[in-house]
Amino acid sequence: MFSFKVDDDIYIELLQQHKEELFTLIDSNREHLRKWLLWVDKRQTIQDLEPIIAMWINNYAENNGFDAGIRFRGELVGMIGLHYINWKNRSTSIGYFLSETAQGHGIITRSISALLMYLFVELKLNRVEIQCAVHNIRSIAVPKRLGFTKEGIIRDGQWLYDHYEELVIYSMLAKEWDTVEHT
Repeated sequence: MFSFKVDDDIYIELLQQHKEELFTLIDSNREHLRKWLLWVDKRQTIQDLEPIIAMWINNYAENNGFDAGIRFRGELVGMIGLHYINWKNRSTSIGYFLSETAQGHGIITRSISALLMYLFVELKLNRVEIQCAVHNIRSIAVPKRLGFTKEGIIRDGQWLYDHYEELVIYSMLAKEWDTVEHT
């Protein structure tokens, strides 16, 4: 199964038998995550995670992306994943979230930096995209720090509970990744 060491502090792994730990992470960060993620209210019990974890495992088995936990110094602090892999166009989109208390340590930036190497070198993808809500300043800082190119705004790009959110799209191409300094 998919897993790799980002650095001495960070490890990324598929979540299979970790539904209690994942539920605790979501439940203890519910208000924080709900600001930006629609699915939070759909995960009210541990049992709500069973079909979604099965879907994540199936996506990975079919070579169509993954959803993995981020461990910081052994503790599950967030998730990172590929929403899909478009093999014809050799492209994908990265999503992520982090617990409120784990922010400010460069965890997502370091995780995505390591993931980019995997995507461009191992999978030989050409394009990686990140979409962020335009008001999610912390999330937007990540692709900026990593040298992604801002492509534009998707107006009313995401329905979030009771309103639309505009999304900003960032992308990086394999040829651009070759020229940026890797953290």
